[in-house]
Amino acid sequence: MNSYWQSTRSPLYSFLFAIPLFLFYEVGIFLTTTNDMFVLRNGADALMRQILSSLGVSGLYWMGGLFFIGFIVAFILQRKYWAETKIHGDYLLLMMGESLVWAILIYYFMSNVSLLLMNPTGSLLIQRATLAIGAGIYEEFFFRVLLIAGISALLGFIFQWSEKMKNWMAMVIAAGIFSSFHFIGDYGDFFTFKIFMIRFLAGIALGTLYFMRGFGITAWSHAIYDLIVLTQMTTQK
Repeated sequence: MNSYWQSTRSPLYSFLFAIPLFLFYEVGIFLTTTNDMFVLRNGADALMRQILSSLGVSGLYWMGGLFFIGFIVAFILQRKYWAETKIHGDYLLLMMGESLVWAILIYYFMSNVSLLLMNPTGSLLIQRATLAIGAGIYEEFFFRVLLIAGISALLGFIFQWSEKMKNWMAMVIAAGIFSSFHFIGDYGDFFTFKIFMIRFLAGIALGTLYFMRGFGITAWSHAIYDLIVLTQMTTQK
């Protein structure tokens, strides 16, 4: 079992495990493309598309294409470190079960503080499900992978902290940005300090899970959590 915990934290397993989630989202976007999907598309995805647009790269599908290309490049660059890594199909199934457990724990925590991480938008159920899945992969990729790495590098350059210190401080700062992000835009929440702190703690929890179990499991846990919330809201209507 130790081999499972060690192997599934690796970038290789995160890469393989995240691909289906990415494909679910992009196929869902393709099948539900309407004018309002430009507005409703997952916020972190939309933010990254706006950044690309400012650089002259625009279009609804550019973000997904570049994201997948980035995955392939990361896979190729790190492949030499994975020569001794063996892929176990049963590990991927265990990762799915583990993600479900983490998602339920996050749901239990958020339910007890009477606040949910996601607020489903979209007129069609498939739109809502697509956006819920997108939140898992794009928010975790942006707020955990990219933001933590960027802030950590900046803190290391300025303060010359140890690897562990700068990573954890970067995670805390990223959690604050993650919480603040939910108050931005037409679909953002009305700001209160209590809601900010609850989402900040959720960001800490997701950041800790990212450090412990890697990007793939964190993305799936977030996506499954959002789908649980969506199911609850849909069945209660």
